[in-house]
Amino acid sequence: MAKGEGAEQYAAASLLPTKPISQDGIKIGKRRDNNGRLSMCSKLCYAIGGAPYQITGSALGFFLQIYLLDVAQLDPLYASIILFVGRAWDAVTDPTVGFLVSRSRWTRCGRMMPWILISTPFAVLTYFLIWYVPPVEQGKVLWYLVFYCLFQSLQTCFHVPYSALTMFISMDQKERDSATAYRMTVEVLGTVVGTAIQGQIVGGAIAPCLPGDLDVLDNGNSTLLGSDVNITHISLDETKQAYLIASAVICTMYVLCAAVLFLGVREQEECGRLKTEPMSFFEGVRMVMGYGPYVKLVMGFLFTSLAFMLLEGNFALFITYTLGFRNDFQNILLVIMLSGTLSIPFWQWFLIRFGKKTAVYIGITWAVPFMILIVCIESSLIVAYVVSVAAGVSVAAAFLLPWSMLPDVVDDFKVKNPDSSGHEAIFYSFYVFFTKFASGISLGISTLSLDFAGYVTRGCSQPDAVNLTLKVLVSPAPVVLIFLGLFIFKTYPIDEERRQGNRKLLQEMRASDQDSETESTELGSVV
Repeated sequence: MAKGEGAEQYAAASLLPTKPISQDGIKIGKRRDNNGRLSMCSKLCYAIGGAPYQITGSALGFFLQIYLLDVAQLDPLYASIILFVGRAWDAVTDPTVGFLVSRSRWTRCGRMMPWILISTPFAVLTYFLIWYVPPVEQGKVLWYLVFYCLFQSLQTCFHVPYSALTMFISMDQKERDSATAYRMTVEVLGTVVGTAIQGQIVGGAIAPCLPGDLDVLDNGNSTLLGSDVNITHISLDETKQAYLIASAVICTMYVLCAAVLFLGVREQEECGRLKTEPMSFFEGVRMVMGYGPYVKLVMGFLFTSLAFMLLEGNFALFITYTLGFRNDFQNILLVIMLSGTLSIPFWQWFLIRFGKKTAVYIGITWAVPFMILIVCIESSLIVAYVVSVAAGVSVAAAFLLPWSMLPDVVDDFKVKNPDSSGHEAIFYSFYVFFTKFASGISLGISTLSLDFAGYVTRGCSQPDAVNLTLKVLVSPAPVVLIFLGLFIFKTYPIDEERRQGNRKLLQEMRASDQDSETESTELGSVV
């Protein structure tokens, strides 16, 4: 909700004996139209708040691996440890933050907003330091490990409350789905912006490479390994500076987006206040992991997310070395994100018209033939761009559908457990944890596999074993994971009929609660 009175005035108004209620039981205020719907401005402000996570995520996902290997010049083994541990650290931070958020009390800013406001400046600082190469060799690994883990923790303090905010901006299922579509469009646009900023700034200052030792072995040449051939006429220091400039621009956008979210969105007080005492941490874990529809949804998307993260994390290296398009990789990545952004409205229409489960099957599998195509034909720049467009369409579906379906699971849980409250953040935090954990696994395994294959840091070319490994990581492995995820998803029980039934039941429950509150207020005024 973008505009309106403050939380204190809103709370004071709720104490009046008569409260205007819309047909679905939602209070009508200046932040809503006469039908109780969220305004376009409210949805846009809410959606912009999701951009920081995707801008930083796309920059880290596409470029951190190649940055650690070719700019920071870390051993692939150490790089894999940093990437995996940084994501695995979310095994502690995501559920913990979700638990703490679920116990947060209502404030003048709401329940979720204080977390977002406080975490932003520290997240920005740690993100910037990730892209700084310290002047000491021995402390590099510790430097990147510490600041990467710190950023993940602070990003969690932003993203978990923001994800749970979906349940607090509206009590109407259609409005939440519409707001989610806005959010997914802006988030995919955020990945475009992150990829464009990082790619175009860094792409103009590609790190110089070393002559391939393969040429020495094949030609019997006596050229010394380690003689620096700067084919781009750009020094390594200039490349480091380019990464810092890109990170500074992204940090500025992070702060601006967070400010728009904080100033333009207000939580609904009737959604934000706890009706019962919050549950303990272990009760929350048992509740989440014991709820069948949630487990099936998360496990299905865990495998499909892992598939696309393998593709994302290795595509830059695949384009640079296996396909040989060193000077075009940032543009190809940008095409993927642009295609995804333009596809979001289509998938929103498709899931409304044909249902969310159908959208999952078609949207996720759309990229499979093109993943196979890219590794089966001879290197071609035109084919690479075609595959990028097709992959972007599936990326859009992979972005939109999980966040569109999570509120359905939360609603289903509310129907089954009407006396429970304050559980929304726990559901969202565990999903965020699983997606981040999948990212950590994909990056860790990828980098470790490249190390075993004999990856040459800053090499102008790579051994055949490395090229084969990259092919496996961007095609066969993601394809297998996609089909595993879809197989699990077949058991997901919430179809369109059940979803619509839950919607009606929740509307009846809210109307009943409103009637009870009105009767209590009238009785209190009589007394």
